[in-house]
Amino acid sequence: MSIEKHMQNVPHSRWIRALLIGLQCPFVGEKGIGDMVSTRIFSVFSKLTFLDGREFTRSGSIPHDVAAALKTLWYLYEANKMEPHLLYSEFYSKEISESVDLLEEYLKWSHAKYDKDLNTLVSFCQVPFILSPQAKSKILQVEAEMIKNQVVQASILQHLSGNLFAFPFLVLRVRRDHLIQDTLVQLNVERIDYLKPLKVIFEGEEGIDQGGVTKEFFQLLCRELFNVDYGMFTYEEETRNFWFNPNSMESEETFELVGIILGLGIYNNVILDVHLPLVVYKKVLNIKPLLHDLNDLQPQLGKSLQQLLDYEGDVEETFSLTFQITYDYFGEMKTYDLQPGGGNVPVTNENREKYTELYVKYLLEDSIKDQFQSFNKGFQQVCGHHALQLFHYEELELLICGLPHFDFDALEKVTVYQGGYTKDTGVVKWFWELVKDMPLEEKKALLFFTTGNDRAPVGGLGCLPFIIQRNGGETDRLPTAHTCFNVLLLPEYNSKNKLENRLKLAISNSIGFGLQ
Repeated sequence: MSIEKHMQNVPHSRWIRALLIGLQCPFVGEKGIGDMVSTRIFSVFSKLTFLDGREFTRSGSIPHDVAAALKTLWYLYEANKMEPHLLYSEFYSKEISESVDLLEEYLKWSHAKYDKDLNTLVSFCQVPFILSPQAKSKILQVEAEMIKNQVVQASILQHLSGNLFAFPFLVLRVRRDHLIQDTLVQLNVERIDYLKPLKVIFEGEEGIDQGGVTKEFFQLLCRELFNVDYGMFTYEEETRNFWFNPNSMESEETFELVGIILGLGIYNNVILDVHLPLVVYKKVLNIKPLLHDLNDLQPQLGKSLQQLLDYEGDVEETFSLTFQITYDYFGEMKTYDLQPGGGNVPVTNENREKYTELYVKYLLEDSIKDQFQSFNKGFQQVCGHHALQLFHYEELELLICGLPHFDFDALEKVTVYQGGYTKDTGVVKWFWELVKDMPLEEKKALLFFTTGNDRAPVGGLGCLPFIIQRNGGETDRLPTAHTCFNVLLLPEYNSKNKLENRLKLAISNSIGFGLQ
């Protein structure tokens, strides 16, 4: 008798429990009979309604048995979100991420969204949890290139039609000693199109921006914007993260600029030296902050609030807290009521959860409401398109900031040699020996010198196109780099000691020097 015949008589919630037990069958995942068992279980899953009410009522271009398996994974993924037992990365499918045509998947997904036909499973983008960060990053770049091409074509047509001010690029002319002011003035223009390909020109400096100047511009601008002396952000020593300064006197437009810069970094494929807690990326994706999000910003305070929740004695007598908190305002201690009349409301065993919830809401939302709204407005102006919806908040941080750890063995394996060098050339072998012996800060400096950024891209250094090119024979000249193409121009020094001296001198003076 078919199991499906009983489905109408039993609540779906009970079927889910039964099917989850069925997945424990040792045959599941095995060839032969295991395929039959798996297919049958997935087929039953596919007839249930999603936990959040969403349901794929039909499978489109994706085969029915694959669609049924994906729906089963969706159930497990949603259940894991409620009570995490697995890392979200455990749901990635390497085979799907690396084998499917990502452009085709994006186009099918976009058409389904446009037609408002999201009940038909036509694209793997509808189940983004199975896609790796590398795949999602490629989809976002596909979207960015499509939008850029449309904007460029429109600008060219306008120019041909007589609009002499239509230009296919977003060109920024800035002075090094007035970076924030110059950038703010040029980006704070009504109807400016942020998705045009970006070109940066430093006033008084010759050269065509093929990517290297843009990378340097982003690095220098972020360094100034996140300088605590500028007053927009505070720095948390405990976590080494920056946070919106609730007492900042800067304008909404300046915070909006920070959001625009992060968005431009994504769409111009530039990794940024930005250190924000994960809760910022959650908020960008409209995910409500929770107590554990404090651990990435103020872990001691987060720990104290958790201890308050876990305390088994008399909370009111032991902690003597009220629904009123104090905060520093330019050296003056001020008070804030978490609820009306909060100073007269003691925190007790009965209301401590409400107290904690309101305290977290104040710290992560209310106290920086204006600053974050402006920041998010700028970010969404640039990145508020379909592809952003694919990302988990931790993947979004990875997309903007890159990987903080480095595998130079992986970089060595993918490096291309030009100008007569090979992996067996003496100076090349010395180079990799020196690199692997460098402390972390020198490795970061080398990466910045050669690529314009001190973090690895999504996927790690093994995904970075890197070239070492011969730049003449024995000389006293320093190594130089084409950061736009990730090319290190390395003279063929006659000793390892000289290579070490010249290389370290070059990377220690890399800002505005030796970069082309």
